[in-house]
Amino acid sequence: MNVMPPKGPQQQVRTRLLDLIKSGDLGSEGKLPTERALADRFGVGRRFIRQALDGLEAEGLVWRRQGKGTFAGQPADPMGDLAAKITGETNALEVMEARLCIEPELAALCAKRALPEEVTRLRMLAQRQWEATDAQAMELWDGSLHRLIAQCARNRPLLTAYSMLDKIRSNPSWVRIRAKSRTETSLQVTNSEHTAIVEAIAAGHADAARIAMRDHLETRFAALRDELVAEQIE
Repeated sequence: MNVMPPKGPQQQVRTRLLDLIKSGDLGSEGKLPTERALADRFGVGRRFIRQALDGLEAEGLVWRRQGKGTFAGQPADPMGDLAAKITGETNALEVMEARLCIEPELAALCAKRALPEEVTRLRMLAQRQWEATDAQAMELWDGSLHRLIAQCARNRPLLTAYSMLDKIRSNPSWVRIRAKSRTETSLQVTNSEHTAIVEAIAAGHADAARIAMRDHLETRFAALRDELVAEQIE
């Protein structure tokens, strides 16, 4: 019988960091504790923490901002702050309509331009979203996946437009509505749709990526509309 060798300190730290990230206990921004706090918590030197975080950052599972800390997922584009000016002048369905206009084209461009290592990150983010066990973690990883697709399209105007929508849809009341519309079946459908999008991008098939993204957003649009109707009835 083969016996697996014991994990070294760095691999143990990586495993514990992944468990922490998947736990959904990082707050709405997904901010991790400081390196010092993590070192104390795990009982290892900061060097092991830093090396493990370097690896997770390379995989697209965390990102860092100088002076701010380390965060799970993918960073929001700063241009998204423009959305604050129009949040009160729109609604969730209008935002979904706008996403249907923009994100299929972003997926198509991503299929043409994504690097192999970026495709690997997309797969990892899709897997994290599927493994998430609470609404906060689902939002974190779902947003990170769509955000990375937009970034990998490498079109500044479209990314700016997407970032505004991304910022608007972070409205807490809309997050709550999305959470209510999720069911075990819908989560399975989302995972299947995310997989179709990522695999089309991996294959470099722009048309297939465009169609897969549109199918996914139309599914979510219908679920959101149904939930809004149900809330009005209540």
